[in-house]
Amino acid sequence: MTAPPPSLRDRLARIAATGTPALAQLAAWVLDQSSEVAFSSVRGLAGKAGVNANTVTRLAKELGYDGFDALRADIRKALAQRAPSYAARAQALRSRTNTDIFTEMLDANRANADLLQAPELLETLESCIDPLLGARRVHSVGVRSCYAIAHYFAYVGSMAFANFRESPAQPGAIMDQLSMAGPEDIVMAISFAHYSTEVVRACQIARDCGARVLALTDSHRSPLAVGAWKVVALPMAGPQLLPSLSTAFSVVEMLLSGMAARSPDAVANVTAFEDRITRYGGYIRQG
Repeated sequence: MTAPPPSLRDRLARIAATGTPALAQLAAWVLDQSSEVAFSSVRGLAGKAGVNANTVTRLAKELGYDGFDALRADIRKALAQRAPSYAARAQALRSRTNTDIFTEMLDANRANADLLQAPELLETLESCIDPLLGARRVHSVGVRSCYAIAHYFAYVGSMAFANFRESPAQPGAIMDQLSMAGPEDIVMAISFAHYSTEVVRACQIARDCGARVLALTDSHRSPLAVGAWKVVALPMAGPQLLPSLSTAFSVVEMLLSGMAARSPDAVANVTAFEDRITRYGGYIRQG
């Protein structure tokens, strides 16, 4: 889990050791679960921590904040500062020649791809195949740069499997769709530092509805990993403007290919899709 900033961590540790039983319990919980504070309401956090809402507010004030909103803002700021800004990544490119950049990117992509062969990661992906095939619905959520991955997963998945839903493109549509999820659904969520608020919120909604969250993210300390059913920690190294998304696309393609290999209906579904698009002129015929 993501640790709170040092000075806040010290204050939480003091309250955990010397505070009243309710405050001490909550302070100890926050020490291990600070990313939940960053993306929860007072009532939501109280429910997760097993305390009442007044205790959440009292803890914020005991820590020296005017209220919970100020505490939450401080932790959100700390989370954002842990990852280099995109501007800093862009500035770092100024010191390299194009040849250096291209070579470093290709080397990094090869190293990232090698890390995808780690036995633990492959076992995690393997363990997702049958549940994805058996889910009532499969949703995928990503925004900004990660929308392309979510859309690709949903688009290709819907060609071969009847249980895939279209990836929502607007923040309101994310809530509209996931609020109807249930325990038999799986939600694949994709984000990396800086973590998109919309995707973190989508994970919360999915968990509240009882759905299983498959988190594609950059670390087991990511807020997407909190309470997730499965976490795929993506290697994303490289000098480019944003962390590399090549492994995210590879993981999505691995999951889809694994599902197609095991599904009795994938061939017929893909054949029907191709026939429909061809019939209405969606593909250019050659030869």
